[in-house]
Amino acid sequence: MTERRVGIILHGATGRMGTTQHLRNLLAIRQEGGLPLANGDRLMPDVLLAGRDAAKLEALAKASGGVRWSADLDAALSDSANDIFFDCAITGFRAGFARKAIAAGKHVYLEKPIAPTLDEAMELVRLAEAAGVKHGVIQDKVHLPGLMKLRMLRDAGFFGRILSAKLDFGWWVFDGFHQPSQRSSWNYRKDQGGGLVLDMYAHFRYILDRVVAPVESVVCRTAIQTPRRADEAGRPYDVDTDDAAYALMGLEGGAIATVSSSWSDRLRRDDMLQLKIDGTHGSAVAGLHNCFTQSIYTTPKPPWNADSPQPMNFYAQWQAVPDNLAYRPSFRACWEDFLRHVAEDAPFVPTLLEGAKAVQLAEIAHRSNAEGKWVTIPTLAA
Repeated sequence: MTERRVGIILHGATGRMGTTQHLRNLLAIRQEGGLPLANGDRLMPDVLLAGRDAAKLEALAKASGGVRWSADLDAALSDSANDIFFDCAITGFRAGFARKAIAAGKHVYLEKPIAPTLDEAMELVRLAEAAGVKHGVIQDKVHLPGLMKLRMLRDAGFFGRILSAKLDFGWWVFDGFHQPSQRSSWNYRKDQGGGLVLDMYAHFRYILDRVVAPVESVVCRTAIQTPRRADEAGRPYDVDTDDAAYALMGLEGGAIATVSSSWSDRLRRDDMLQLKIDGTHGSAVAGLHNCFTQSIYTTPKPPWNADSPQPMNFYAQWQAVPDNLAYRPSFRACWEDFLRHVAEDAPFVPTLLEGAKAVQLAEIAHRSNAEGKWVTIPTLAA
């Protein structure tokens, strides 16, 4: 067995996602002796924290066991000790950083969305392909137990012919005046890459594509439901991009997906993201972790009588899918798959082209909203 080192620039490391999801899981791989490869070698991540605030970077590096850090991204990119560039900073600037990394010959791994526009996203695809570097986008939700169970049911033929899907997402995000907001203010500013559609349709595209069926068309209505908010310093500002969206999406095979998403949504369902699939032979509904099924053989006939309370407890009629597998943490699964892709050319699905498809859906959803009609989604190719 040989230990193989891989240098990873973690750009945006001091942000919430950078620290709690990406850095934490990379450190876990290190602490367990590296990532085992097919030939018996172990791949050891050597993380360099990158960003603008040197004091924050130094403090985080010290708290993380003395990992490397730098506030000079150009120097980090020019250092041959670094093999991979990863970005999870503000969406609006991601494409520019990725272009620099590709030009420096680094493999590129990006949070979603990979760019604010489809033209920029496809430029990254072409640049990465021309440079011959490995590339990918984070698609963490498909590694969560609930959605993995749904995909297992689909692949096993449990649903029969899929008729429809329903995706509900969101929660109540406080406006910052009376209680602190749970989301950074840039999420509500268009010039910084904010907006629910650009942010969350990146998830919805790959969730539907990989768990239900590929998305082929969309009709969408967007909204600004909370038009005035306070930023991190308590200063009021006007929200200038969508914080809610409601869509119908046509899927391959003829099924229709209803997609409801809002950051002004008080929850009365099992989870903050919930996906339900109905088919001729059975139905299933999943949150991020739990999944419940109802087959055609166990489907009841509820009485319809508007003058009397419903006697059936519909929740009790569903059967839980057991946790028969050991599920990896979702972001760790993303990193393990990409690291194996870089180290041993293992198969890898979510390339930057998949990231571009997510941006494409967001753009077409906005176009549908502006034009008030269904829009077909063209096929993208590198």
